[in-house]
Amino acid sequence: MNSFYINTNRIFNSIRKFAWLFILLVAFGGLWYPKLGLLMIPLMLALGVQGFFKGKYWCGNLCPHGSLFDQFIMPISRNKKIPSFLKSKVMIVLAFSWFMYMLTQRLIKVFALFGAAPFWDRLGFIFVMNYLMVTILGTIFALFVSSRTWCSFCPMGTFQVLSYKLGKLMGLNKKIDKKVTVCSIEKCHTCGKCARVCPMQLTPHLEFTENSQFENEMCIRCATCVENCPAGILILSNTEDGLKVVSEQDLTGYENRQSIKAQIVSVKELQDDINEYILAFKSPQKVDYQPGQFMLIKIQDKPLLFRAFTIASNNIDGKTVKIIIKREPGGYGSEIIFNRFKEGDMVELEGPMGNELIVDKTAQKVLFVANGIGITPFIPLTKDLLTTTNNIKEITLIYGVRYEDQFIYDNYFKELEAEHNKFRYIKVVSRPHNEAEHKKGYVTNIIREMDLIGYKVYICGTKAMTLDTLQLLRDKGVEEEDVFHEAV
Repeated sequence: MNSFYINTNRIFNSIRKFAWLFILLVAFGGLWYPKLGLLMIPLMLALGVQGFFKGKYWCGNLCPHGSLFDQFIMPISRNKKIPSFLKSKVMIVLAFSWFMYMLTQRLIKVFALFGAAPFWDRLGFIFVMNYLMVTILGTIFALFVSSRTWCSFCPMGTFQVLSYKLGKLMGLNKKIDKKVTVCSIEKCHTCGKCARVCPMQLTPHLEFTENSQFENEMCIRCATCVENCPAGILILSNTEDGLKVVSEQDLTGYENRQSIKAQIVSVKELQDDINEYILAFKSPQKVDYQPGQFMLIKIQDKPLLFRAFTIASNNIDGKTVKIIIKREPGGYGSEIIFNRFKEGDMVELEGPMGNELIVDKTAQKVLFVANGIGITPFIPLTKDLLTTTNNIKEITLIYGVRYEDQFIYDNYFKELEAEHNKFRYIKVVSRPHNEAEHKKGYVTNIIREMDLIGYKVYICGTKAMTLDTLQLLRDKGVEEEDVFHEAV
């Protein structure tokens, strides 16, 4: 089984990138020039004030140790689950009490020298040694457990939380405190990506309040979950602005989301790493969905996780749905499905969801662009447009793969092209074994030569292909409102 937790970029600005240099200055430079440790006094005051208004924001955005752990230790960390005891209130209280006791004892001894020549050196050296010890212990925990293990019980983090509680009690941080906010809980995939990338190993997707905010005081406001949310529905916002964003959300395509119990009635291998699953609805027995939407499939209970898969079937009688799943190397969800989901198994679904690829049937021309497993939504969409009444006069599908044996549903599209004059099916291979039989290149090579006036464009595929295609369409003058996309 692949690791649940994901190492991903957390360096989003210059402060996070270079803050670790402060450790060299104080923890190591202070060994030769102890007065450098005095820099810790304004730093501790600053994080206390910051904590009053923004909670553990310092930990996620300004902390030198956080910069060190995220930038240099995380890539080589074992990245394991942080033991519950290290995150417990008992551990937090013990660590904070020990720190305050030791600091107080040392300060009492040093202040006995107040007025003497060595006083400032001795005072600075206390903070130098404390900072060096945190660096050593934090690095050990980061290497052998997870990069932010120390942050789970760091005394300075606890200091910020206590300051934050005071700010909340006084009601002075509501407008300044920006928390992780879900723009629309209806659009959440419950995929747990936010939990998998969270440095603190929290579970935002399971803890949003009625205000659509993540209120956990251990959150360090680092925005890693915001940057990695597949649905793109997480932001950092105060309560007032967050509620405004929530109220402005368009829920078209999500209004019929429901919990569904279904049974796997067929598993068909399309390729070594691609399976086709047909699911029969049991409760309710009929579900109304459209081509271009997707379903969520529950893959585990603790923590609760679903995976989103595009619907690959037309809704003939509402009793079944087809999905096609690619086994991704290192893919946590696809590994579970391929290894555990068998014919006859009962599964839990949520959906239908999505409107990104629901085609505007008033358009005159439609271009579908897909690569790899991104062809999935266009299997039902193409047939739907060719067999129902609409204004579309021309449909073009550009389908790209790496090698020619990676096309799926190839004969299906060939048959549709033979039966319908308004459908054109274009295949392109980036690394063909036989260049004489297949067009070599990428989907963008084909698009570059097309006249796209009057087209509505729908894209599904890898993130790289999607971004390249979007840029090309902008360069060709295609209006943004005529382009729709979904990355896989």
